[in-house]
Parts: sequence; structure tokens; C-alpha cells
Amino acid sequence: MISTARYWFLLSLIVLVYIAGMFVTLFENDSAQFAVMAMRMVQENDWFTLIKGTEEYLDKPHMHYWLAALSYKIFGIHDWAYRIPGILATLLGAFSCYGLGKLLYNKDVGRFASLIFMTAQTIVLANIDVRTDAVLTGFTIFAIWQLAAYVEKNALKHIVLGAFGAGMAFSTKGQIALVVIGVSLLCHLAYTRKWKRLLSWKVLVALLVFAVTIAPMLYAYYLQFDLHPEKVIRGKDHRSGIFFIFWEQSFERMSGEGVGKNSSDFFFFFHTFLWVFLPWTVLALIAYWTRLKIFWQQKFAYNPKMEFLTLGGISILFGLISFAQFKLPHYINILIPLYAILSASYLYQLQEKEKQGVAKVILIFQYFILSLVFIFTVLVCFYVFKFEYVHGYFVLIPVLGGIIYFCLKREALYLRIITLSVCSSLLLNGLLNSHFYPRLLEYQGGSTMAEKVEEYDIPVDKIFKISERHTWALDFYDKHPIGILSISELENQSGIWIYATDQELEQLVNNGYHWHEQITVDQFRITRLQIKFLNPDTRQKKLEQVHLVQLD
Repeated sequence: MISTARYWFLLSLIVLVYIAGMFVTLFENDSAQFAVMAMRMVQENDWFTLIKGTEEYLDKPHMHYWLAALSYKIFGIHDWAYRIPGILATLLGAFSCYGLGKLLYNKDVGRFASLIFMTAQTIVLANIDVRTDAVLTGFTIFAIWQLAAYVEKNALKHIVLGAFGAGMAFSTKGQIALVVIGVSLLCHLAYTRKWKRLLSWKVLVALLVFAVTIAPMLYAYYLQFDLHPEKVIRGKDHRSGIFFIFWEQSFERMSGEGVGKNSSDFFFFFHTFLWVFLPWTVLALIAYWTRLKIFWQQKFAYNPKMEFLTLGGISILFGLISFAQFKLPHYINILIPLYAILSASYLYQLQEKEKQGVAKVILIFQYFILSLVFIFTVLVCFYVFKFEYVHGYFVLIPVLGGIIYFCLKREALYLRIITLSVCSSLLLNGLLNSHFYPRLLEYQGGSTMAEKVEEYDIPVDKIFKISERHTWALDFYDKHPIGILSISELENQSGIWIYATDQELEQLVNNGYHWHEQITVDQFRITRLQIKFLNPDTRQKKLEQVHLVQLD
């Protein structure tokens, strides 16, 4: 199978791509928003209250913000410090994929699974555009691994570690963690018929560990909401934080109540999966269909050489989240480890059974995906965002040459599938993290304006806005959330700066305000890319501006 040297070489390159992404400017909205929320914990020395702008924040538990705030305390308030917990959790997730793959199959499957997990496009993106999902996914698959190990080995340490992982995952995003862990484990128990593992005093110990792990999060919810029934959250008072996280949260997401509805398309996650699992999508689809057909033919009879944890977990959970009325692409991240293990086990079986025909079909698709990445790379580097310095080409050309070498190298089909797929991810995300995103984020007005604030030494406590529109990037990079003043409140203010859009400047003029100092930067919603923006010839037409003016 894959040599130890090649495995660690590829893994090292993947980690380097992740490290390159650590230093990219934070994206608006969610990454910058969550970074500001964690920053306020540190600055205000209040680790129990979550505030989103001017609003009390009920939607998600505290763990992600606590980990980010702890990183700030250790390393300082930086964008790369905000990303550290997510990257560490992803590494834990990769190690857990290895552990679970080894437990269910063998060491080689575990290695394949860790490589697939780390290079799946949505996982790489989750460590650049960092939300709660990186921490959630890492601890969820860790819990599944340890609890499955308990079922197989009946060791106390495994169920204790599994309970701790489940508690951390629950404290990060709530009920979805327990649903994924519970469904996956029940599928494993149902297939192996090892229900007696639940009839043990060790389960009581695990419940105690879980309760202790989630206790800080529950206490924080209690302090912020249960003790203050007068607080109005999304139009309702008497909101219990503890009741919300145990009962209301997932039902709100499923029904769209409170958070709103954004998609009733049952097939949303089906077409989302086509890109989030790149470059492994084709392998995963073939693996899923083949495994499902085998189980159906065997009428789900127990076979010690097979496992139902991944297939059953994916099938039930994918269907469940597809009924939700509020959907976002990253909601599927929590299932990626299961897909990684399923795909890795299928690839291993192709090699073991020498199914050359299927392997060749998969390899052709991997060549096609790699060719698309090549085309994208050339377009970005030579047209969309041309290299500013010649040394960029001196880096790009050897990288492309190395990948071409592996394309032409004659070796086992499964090795070529693995190597070329990893190379596709490395090329794409190495380019995104080191070149595309840094150039793209020059058009994110808030972070660019923060550079101007520092350049002109403008006091951050003198910057205000006249509306409640969110300004997360400016808030974070100024290390000071912008205050809000109504237009009528500006009359008695002197020496202040207003951060405004074109429309807000017009409001100021219409109300008789003038200024002699003005800083203007380009603004584009960089998470909603458009062809006309990517085209340098039409880009200017898609840009807006934001301004910083000092009132007379």
C-alpha cells in the first residue's frame, strides 16, 4: 500500500497549505463576526456572555468562542490566533479518521481516510473561513471513534474519551453533534448486535463525564438568559438558554422558525456534495452506491469483514438534514469524516480485489478534476489576479512540473488515484491561500479600511457608524467594535469619524453635515463572487465604496 514516506510527505504538504491559510485576512460575515465575539470576551473580561453587535446571542453554544478567546489570551488578538483552535480540531479529526478507519478496517484504510478528510474542499475551506464547524467536526468524529472503540473493546478509557468528545461537540454547536454521534453509533450497534455494551456501569460513568463537560456551557447559558427572563430574543422574552440548547435549537433550524427559511429544496445537499467533497466526489459516489448495493443484496446480514457505521450514518443523517428549511453548505461538514472512511475503505478494496476497470474509471475522473484545477490556476495567475512579482512564477512552474511528473509516473492505479487527488487539492488550495484570497480580500472594505486607520493613526474610539449594519472586519482589525450614533446625536460631537456607505454619506449631506477629511476604499462582498468581478475588464463596475469621514 502507500509507503510511510509518501504518506507523511503528502500530509506535510497538506499541513503547509493549512498554515498558509492561517494568515489570510478574515472573511465577512461569519468568520470576522465570530472573531469579534471572542475578542469581546477577552477585552471585556466576560467569558459567560455572548454578544453579536448590540444583540444578545442565543443561537450557538460557547465552546468555539472560548477556544478562540483562549488562543487570543495566549498569542494575542490576531487572525491567525483565531484560526488555531479550528486547525487543531481538524488535525484531531484527521487523527480520528485514521483511528476509526484502522478500527473498522486496517491501518491503510485509516491513512487513506485521513488524507481524504484533510483534502476535502469544504474541510480546507472551514479552516480559512472559520466558523464553528471545524471544532464541531473534529470533536464529533473523535467521539464516534472512541465510542465505537468502546463497543469493540469494552475499555473504560474509550467510553470516557468518547463522552468527553461528545460533550465538547455539543458545547460547540448543540444537538446536531449528539444526533450525528448517536445515529452513527446506533448503526454500528445494530449491525454488530453488541447491544449489551449499553448495559454496563461504564455507561453511567460516561454520562457523568458528558455532564461535567457540558456544565460550563450550560452555566453560561443560565447566567445570560435563564436569570434574565426580561431579555427579548428574536421577539420573545422568557427565553431559557438551557431549554433552547436541549430542545428548541435544532427544531428552529429544521422548521426555519426564528432563523428564517432559506431553502426548501430537498436536494440542496445532494448538489452541494458535488463540490464540497472535491476532489474525491466521484470516488465517494461510487463507494456509496456499491456498498449500499452489497448490503441490500445481503439483506443487511452481519458480515465481520464489513461495517455499517459509515453507510448507515451517512444515509440517515443526509436524509435528515435535507428536510431542514434553513440550509447552508457547511452544514454537511460534520458528515465528511464518514464519507472519508467509506471512500478510503472502498479504494482499499479495489486494490485488494484488483478491480482494474473501476479504478481506471475513477482515475480518468481524477485526471479530469486535476485538469480543471490546472486551468483555474492558469486563469487566476495570468488573468484574474496576475502575479505582482516575478518570483511567483518561479514557484508556480516547479509545482506544476512536479504534478505533471506524478501524472506521467507509472505506478499502481490506487496510488495514482491517491497522489493525483491530493495534488489537485494541494494545487488548488495552495493557490487560494497564498495568492487568490489575499488579492481578493483587498476588496473587502472593512479590513482594507482598518489598514488606513492604522496608517493615518486615527483613534479607534473616535470612529462611529450611523446605522446598525455590521462592520465585523473593521471591528476586528481595529480591535475595537465601532460605536453607533444616530444622525441627531452627531450634533454635539467633535473630532469624530463616521464609517459610511455612499447612501449614508448622502444622508449626512441631507442633514447638513460636512467634512474635510475623507478616506475611500473599494468594497465587494467577497463571499459572493461573480464572473464580472473576476473579469479584470468589468471588475470596476461591480465595486462599491465605503468611506471614513471626519465631520467638521
